[in-house]
Amino acid sequence: MTKSHALLFATALLAAPATAHDHGPAAPPMQAQDLVTMPRLGAAVTSPDGRLAIYRVTETDAETYARSGEWYLIDLADPEAGSVKLDLGGGASDVVFGPDGALYFLSDRADTADASSGGGYARLWRADLHAGGVTGAPTIVADFAGTAIDGFKLSPDAKRLAVWAPIARDCPRFGCEGDGKAHLPGPGTGRLYDAADGFVRHWDRWTTPGTFNRVFVFDLKDGKVAGGGVPLDGRDPATGLTGNTPTMPFGGAEDVAWASDGTGVYFVARVADAAEPRSTDLDIYWSDLSGAAPVELTEANLAHDSAPTSSPDGRWLAYLAMERPTYEADRLVIQLRDLRTGKTRALTQEFDRSFDSIAWTPDSRWIIATAGDVLDTPAFRIDPRTGAVERLDLMAGNEAHIAGVTPLSGGRLLFTRDSIGSPHELYLSKDWKQARPLTDIAMSRMGQLATTVTSRFSFAGANGDTVWGQVTRLEKQEGPIPAILYIHGGPQGSFNDGWSIRWNPRVLASQGYAVISVDFHGSTGYGQAFTDAINRDWGGKPLEDLQLGLAAALALDSQIDGSNACAMGASYGGYMVNWIAGQWPDRFKCLVQHDGLFEMRSFYFATEESWFPRWDFGGSYSEASETYEKWNPANHVDKWQTPMLVVTGEKDFRVPYTQGIQSLTVLQERGIPAQLLVFPDENHWVLGAKNSLQWHNTVFDWLARWLKPQAPVE
Repeated sequence: MTKSHALLFATALLAAPATAHDHGPAAPPMQAQDLVTMPRLGAAVTSPDGRLAIYRVTETDAETYARSGEWYLIDLADPEAGSVKLDLGGGASDVVFGPDGALYFLSDRADTADASSGGGYARLWRADLHAGGVTGAPTIVADFAGTAIDGFKLSPDAKRLAVWAPIARDCPRFGCEGDGKAHLPGPGTGRLYDAADGFVRHWDRWTTPGTFNRVFVFDLKDGKVAGGGVPLDGRDPATGLTGNTPTMPFGGAEDVAWASDGTGVYFVARVADAAEPRSTDLDIYWSDLSGAAPVELTEANLAHDSAPTSSPDGRWLAYLAMERPTYEADRLVIQLRDLRTGKTRALTQEFDRSFDSIAWTPDSRWIIATAGDVLDTPAFRIDPRTGAVERLDLMAGNEAHIAGVTPLSGGRLLFTRDSIGSPHELYLSKDWKQARPLTDIAMSRMGQLATTVTSRFSFAGANGDTVWGQVTRLEKQEGPIPAILYIHGGPQGSFNDGWSIRWNPRVLASQGYAVISVDFHGSTGYGQAFTDAINRDWGGKPLEDLQLGLAAALALDSQIDGSNACAMGASYGGYMVNWIAGQWPDRFKCLVQHDGLFEMRSFYFATEESWFPRWDFGGSYSEASETYEKWNPANHVDKWQTPMLVVTGEKDFRVPYTQGIQSLTVLQERGIPAQLLVFPDENHWVLGAKNSLQWHNTVFDWLARWLKPQAPVE
């Protein structure tokens, strides 16, 4: 152990999370029930003057596991007064302040002012905000006769409204009879797809050819939509754009941005055609609201462009862009387009981090952005004139994971922050200084549970490169402590210092384990060359890093019992578990493989976004079969011997559930103890409350079976 590593480790062990309290041995350890039912904070939105903020808290009933959300209002000028619950007269989602200071939101409630209105589909409502969080009687702003509104954005001058939903491309209105039915020719239940349509299924749903997420803009008159609406993709399908806005499968309101003067809309789309499953070419378009075909602003870049954000003064358009086509994990560089001249420059080209969010200060002087940086996700202040990047110090100790940043006047920043130790809370920074918490959504609850501590460590990994990792365990626990090697997915990702509702180190450590994670070659937050290093080397440097990282963690903490260890991972992490089963077969007492790739040939031909394996393995299977087979876990099953729990979801189209079935077949044939947990209603992730509880209990039972053997009964 070097002096610097010893100092870093010792310091981390002594520094408990901000939510930790010394409750002694009486404090109960965190359980899966705590994780599943812990309240969840959503991102905040602010009033036009920056004085008020509203945010949503999602609660989960501890008995029924039903989830519901409530909205809260806080005065940022007097945060000591606390938050008050908003009375919106019924269920509501997507609540925002309008330019007029009123609240706008979506709801499927019935209209009490119209007895013939039965509700049942999302419409846009407006309510005036009064003192104490009370609102006036909500009124309907937009109702499209049975077509639910998926999302909306008001123009800065409140004269227009953009709304979006799945609409047939040949539908001239916001909703037609044939939406979503072009692939259902009848008379049977069969869905008919044409190869020219591109995606057949995506993420967790079968596609609906001919129907796309489309944005329409309407005038607002006397508080209601007026006119027929203008489609941003162009009225004529033959000359306009065909694609999804918001983008599929994870796009949202960030894909739609009004010009600062309200004269048009910037939006993100990818052309939907036969090449789409092999393309990462998201582009930014401009619509002048005439109904003509939109103008493609980023046509020259065949890679990813997203997150258009207009400066408040109307001078600049900032957005994120990658450089290399078909690579989904390339570095996202902030681009700055001069809206007067049309010239664009790569503002952060010299800063070797990948940004994931951008926002302007109200005076257009600064861009505030977030990016992963060595286990943290801090905020950065960027000068649009020079491109200078400054990392902001907003939190005492580690920044951990900062998100949802909203710049306000006077050098204030409103944001959420979470860590391995605690879920999201809302914070306010003044004068660019360290922030104070505004909420206690989960902090007090976490403080009543046994404290865990997370320590960071670094070591010389593959090629002698510096690799980082973390160890999370109960603070007061004495050894020997069983070890869990956590392996992140992506593979271009990170087990950074952030809260997770799925793979949560704190809840696992609370079961009495030391959770060890390693950001192996391919991880994000260490520069693009480090991320690129996994390309065509899936089972090479990453496995070496995991081996060296596990050894380094055990050397740093003598309390951990390295002879009593299991390994677990999902997605790429699940692939690595399958790879470890054949390449490191005698190291672990058990394995947990969730949605892991097992057989690379069948995976290539079954996954939906084929740009991913094409980039990571150097082409299609026929073009690069040697590389696919070099790193194919199925080629090494003759060495499998470790008991394995396999988990999969039937709605997972990224790594189809048959990959897990294939793993189980090998385990059965070789007589290796194994279990299979299948969720018929889950995708690549386990999201349902009851399913999450079952997932955790099944995993905990499996780990305990091999790491905590029961004493024989006398």
